[in-house]
Amino acid sequence: MRGNIQSAIQQAIDGAPERGFVESVEMAFTIRDVDLKIPTNRIQEEIRLPSGRGKPIRIAMFAGGEMATKARAAGIDVIDPSTIEDLGGNRQKARKTAGQYDFFLSEIPHMGTVGRHLGAVLGPRGKMPRPVPPTLEPGNIATGLKDTAIVRSRDRVTFHTAVGSREQGIDDLTSNAVAVWERVTGKLERGAGNIRSCYVKTSMGPSVKVEVIG
Repeated sequence: MRGNIQSAIQQAIDGAPERGFVESVEMAFTIRDVDLKIPTNRIQEEIRLPSGRGKPIRIAMFAGGEMATKARAAGIDVIDPSTIEDLGGNRQKARKTAGQYDFFLSEIPHMGTVGRHLGAVLGPRGKMPRPVPPTLEPGNIATGLKDTAIVRSRDRVTFHTAVGSREQGIDDLTSNAVAVWERVTGKLERGAGNIRSCYVKTSMGPSVKVEVIG
């Protein structure tokens, strides 16, 4: 499959005009013969990309006191826990905040408050915060997330994720895409046999079909 994936990525990049920003390279799957009404059949994976995401990500943390200081020192934006309820009461502002960040972290005592007031906004986007115990450094967690791709099917047969950025080399993008392919197919009962189709594309470029074997 590696050769087929690499060929599709090369075609996708060659066929997409240069933009005034760094485009992501995305991989989309459509699966078949899988009952996604059953939650255990759904794809919900965090995949460490071997060549990284190729572009910066934004992380926010619900934290106060010393933990907030540590988060800021690690380049993490801090959201004051005292503002969570008000933020949850303003759906437009909550959606905007959810869209501004790729990942959220939270001190453990604030997880329940976040769930009550922001769960309806963050949950469907797969952005509920990761709890940070007082013994862990938020910067270490953030470092790991910078190379992480999230793949979530929910109850939909078609889903996608970014596997890197256009600025990365073809070999790096291929390694990332293969890691995603192997994790997704590894979660399916028939592996590649449950893949109806797979495409790759840049953010605004045309889709190129990956020849699926299996």
